[in-house]
Amino acid sequence: MSTSNPELAEAGSDKRGISDLRAEARNARAELASTFDAIEYKLDLSKQLRINRRRLTHALRQLGEDSPAALVGIALGAATVVGVIVWFGASAVTRNR
Repeated sequence: MSTSNPELAEAGSDKRGISDLRAEARNARAELASTFDAIEYKLDLSKQLRINRRRLTHALRQLGEDSPAALVGIALGAATVVGVIVWFGASAVTRNR
């Protein structure tokens, strides 16, 4: 025998409604936390520098494993650029004396 009791039907729909609301609240909290993390990342320059330094270090290590000659070439190129800058700076200082 199936009796239709409107009070029981409403109670069942309320439970589903509450669980839906709880799930929606969890999703909203997760989205809010994600937004706060993004804002913190944008405003925290030291954190950005730290993350970018780690990425660069990882990329250079990976390049060194994949192609050591390319890594040596990059290092020599960087040393050459620094040497030229120092040379021009030193020569400008000695000319102005």
